[in-house]
Amino acid sequence: MYDSVIFDHDGVLTTLVDISLLQDATWAAFDELGVVDPDPDHVRQMVINVSLEDVHTVAGAYDLDPETLFRVRDEFSSSYQCDAVADGRKVPYDDFDAIRRIDAPMGIVSSNQQATIDYVLDHLDAAELFGTAYGREPSLTSLHRKKPEPYYLELAMSDLGVESPLFVGDSDSDIAAANAAGVDSAFIRRDHRADHTPSPDPTHEVSGLDDLLAIDGVPVVDDVTAADGEALR
Repeated sequence: MYDSVIFDHDGVLTTLVDISLLQDATWAAFDELGVVDPDPDHVRQMVINVSLEDVHTVAGAYDLDPETLFRVRDEFSSSYQCDAVADGRKVPYDDFDAIRRIDAPMGIVSSNQQATIDYVLDHLDAAELFGTAYGREPSLTSLHRKKPEPYYLELAMSDLGVESPLFVGDSDSDIAAANAAGVDSAFIRRDHRADHTPSPDPTHEVSGLDDLLAIDGVPVVDDVTAADGEALR
């Protein structure tokens, strides 16, 4: 029996934003730092899947402090995503409410910014569903800690006081983080992962959040309790 369920966020609980939004945010971050005509390749390096080496390489090209570059990049990325949440471009998946039937502590572990995760949960009035929710802090240190490292997942487990969660994600790094933490994983095959072969192999594969309720070991409230709306809050 799983004693909790912990979720990745983007592509699992809420829809992804278009990559162009993150690109615009990155251009804006360079402009904020006084770099009015950055090399487009440097901008691309700072949009997604940013590594510590990327930050130092790009910062060095413009005589910027790497920590400052990354902090400002994160602030703009978060701000643009929060705007997308506010105006309905980034929304919860249609099956989001299925998790209300899970009868166990729940948490979130994301590689998105902590400010973004906090804003989404507040906007959706969903913070009470999760006993803990981790995103990245806007610092270079977070690049050493993000998935596939188990750092934030283990922090979430400690917060919830659990030992055998099911970690639900849509990427290889999610599965690898679960493996590193010694816990089971569920790969959720959303449309953007229709043709993806996950590696390493997940413990389970589901097509949506509804399918989690059928996994052996996931505690679920019975139909009578589920019919009571107050019981799901």
